[in-house]
Amino acid sequence: MRPSFTLGIEEEYQTIDPETRDLRSHISTDMLAQGAIRLEERVKAELHQSVIEVGTRICHTVEEAREDIYDLRRNLIRLAEENGLVLVAGATHPFADWRNQEIYPDPRYDKVVEDLQLVARSNLIFGLHVHVGIEDREAAIRIMNSFRYFLPHIIALSTNSPFWMGMETGYKSYRAKVFEHFPRTNIPDTFADYSEFESYVNLLVKTNCIDNGKKIWWDIRPHPFFNTIEVRACDIPMRAEETVAIAALIQCTAAKLWQLHERNLDFRNYSRPLLLENKFRAVRYGLEGKLIDFGKQVEVSECDLIHEYLAFVDDVVDELGAREAIDHIPHMIREGSGADRQLKVYRETGDLKNVVDYMASETRAGL
Repeated sequence: MRPSFTLGIEEEYQTIDPETRDLRSHISTDMLAQGAIRLEERVKAELHQSVIEVGTRICHTVEEAREDIYDLRRNLIRLAEENGLVLVAGATHPFADWRNQEIYPDPRYDKVVEDLQLVARSNLIFGLHVHVGIEDREAAIRIMNSFRYFLPHIIALSTNSPFWMGMETGYKSYRAKVFEHFPRTNIPDTFADYSEFESYVNLLVKTNCIDNGKKIWWDIRPHPFFNTIEVRACDIPMRAEETVAIAALIQCTAAKLWQLHERNLDFRNYSRPLLLENKFRAVRYGLEGKLIDFGKQVEVSECDLIHEYLAFVDDVVDELGAREAIDHIPHMIREGSGADRQLKVYRETGDLKNVVDYMASETRAGL
C-alpha cells in the first residue's frame, strides 16, 4: 500500500536577551506556559533553558506544513517579545558559552545529563527534524537504507552554524560536530529488514544502554512510536521558507525511493564509511564544497549535485503538491546557506552581535 507521506516538522529556537544578544533562559518568564495555552502541544522545552521547540501537526501536504510552521514562528516571535526576549533560528549561537546555560528541570533531561555528563551539558545546539509518514515498517527500513545517500546534500543546504563560543570554526555546520559527541548518532548502517532493527533496539534496552528507541539519535531513523521516518540531520535554517523547502525535498526523496522500490529498482546502497566522507565535506564546506559521486568515483561541485538531485525527484514533486517549495531550492543555492550569510555579515562588520541581529531579522523574514 502506498505510504501517506504526511509531514511533521520540528524546529528548535534560541531565546535571546535583546540587550546583550546572548542566550537567556525562557524559564524565568511565562513564555512556555503561555505557549502551551496558545499552541497546545505544539510547543515544549528542550534540554537547555534557552532552547524552545515547536512541532507542527500531522500535515498532509507541504503547503499545509508551511501554514503551520509559519503560524508557529509568528506566535513564538510574539511570545518572546511579550516576555522581553528575541527569537532566533540558528543551529549554534555565535558567542554563547554552554557553561553558563542551565538545564531545563525535567526528570528526562536529568537522566540524559546523568548518563552523558559534560557531553550533554555542552550540547547547546538547535536542529530541524522532519517526519515523513511511512506506515509500512518494512518499507520504512528500505527507504531509510537508500535515503542515507542523500543526507549530506540535505545537510549542505541546511548549514547554519559557523560559529561556536565566539570563534569562527571553519565549519558550515559546527552543530553536526558537537552532536557527534553523543552516542548513537551520525549516519546509520543498513538493516536487512525491520526485525533486524527491532532486535538491535531490544538488545540495547535489555542491556540498559537505553530505555527506549528515542535515544537512538541517528541522522535518520524509523521513529519508535510514530509510523514515520525522521530525518534529524539538519541545522535549523534561519528562514521559514528554507525549512519548508528542505522538508519538501525530504518528502519528495522518500516518495521517489518508495516508487523505485515498488518497481524493484532499488537505489544503490553505499557503505557507511563512504557516506561519512561526504557528510564531513558537507558540514565542513556546505554549498561551497565538492562531494564524491561514488558511481563515477569523481569529485563534483555540491551545487551541481543538488541540481542533479532535484532532477532525480522531479517526477514526484507535482503529485505531492510540492512544486512551489522545491522551486525555492535553486534560490537557496544562489543566495548561499545560512552559514554563508552569517559569515558574510561577520566579515563585513567584525561584530558577532551584528550577526545575532541579522539572524533575528532573518527568523522573521517572509512571515
